Amino acid sequence: MLCDPAASMKLWGDVMRMTCEAQYVMGVRMAGMMGMMPQRQGENLRMVVEKGDAARESFGAAFRSAALGSRADEVLAAALKPYGRRTRVNARRLSRSA
Repeated sequence: MLCDPAASMKLWGDVMRMTCEAQYVMGVRMAGMMGMMPQRQGENLRMVVEKGDAARESFGAAFRSAALGSRADEVLAAALKPYGRRTRVNARRLSRSA
């Protein structure tokens, strides 16, 4: 099957948004760990725990999508969705505490 050009552009846009948000989240969390800015109680534990949850959801979404016969770009989009959701939520939450 051929990839849909519009879907591919949306996927790349989602990847770029997630990349920017992830860089912001890492910067804010590092500043919090170094004591340069306030950090909520349990933020470090939350950071570690959510990695496993996101990976589990990502693998599950990718396998479901592939099992349904989706195109490669659709499988990748499904796999990235849990990570993108977390980076978006973390960026918003951490920007309020910064």
